Amino acid sequence: MVKSNYKLLIFDWDGTLSDSVSRIAKCIQLAAADYQLPVPSYQQASNIIGLGLTEAVRYLFPEADQNTVADVSRSYSDHYRSRESGPPDFFPHVLPLLKQFKANNYLLAVATGKSRAGLNRALQATGLERLFDSSRCADETQSKPSPLMLEQLLEAFQLQPEQAIMVGDTEYDMEMAAHIAMPRLAVSYGAHSAERLQQYQPVACIDCFSEIINYI
Repeated sequence: MVKSNYKLLIFDWDGTLSDSVSRIAKCIQLAAADYQLPVPSYQQASNIIGLGLTEAVRYLFPEADQNTVADVSRSYSDHYRSRESGPPDFFPHVLPLLKQFKANNYLLAVATGKSRAGLNRALQATGLERLFDSSRCADETQSKPSPLMLEQLLEAFQLQPEQAIMVGDTEYDMEMAAHIAMPRLAVSYGAHSAERLQQYQPVACIDCFSEIINYI
């Protein structure tokens, strides 16, 4: 493994670690149909992955009032939970490499658009609660692309931005890291295309999680 100056590795969850883009997009479509809203295409639905749920619904349905936003958000959550039949599916190489990073004394954290309840369910289902040293979710801080969740993680560990790296699959991940000059590593296999991610000048854009060892 290549030695880096990073002490803290921060990962997005959906589309970066967990292969959940299709399920999220489908549940967004179902929730829209439940309330007779225009059903977004798969591309439109997957585009908002990474945002907090309320922010995502507002982005997709800008004319929806506050009650409708709340209703659609709740419907999405119900559909998503009903499809949680087991532990999340991780992309290839994710679990062994996370464990290897942990064994090599890196601090590991999650910065996600998921709710706290949703992330806790995922961690408990996989038994990975002890693997991550900290996490921040969109419903307990500000949604991406605000850098607040990254700033809070840095403060918790008393680190500077250059001592951490953000790994994510959306431009929201890249943008929030860029706001505070934190190094960022893009993955091309999630929700957003490599072309979109490259706009934020990541350290690299990898096509498989296994390639991360070339940059950490």
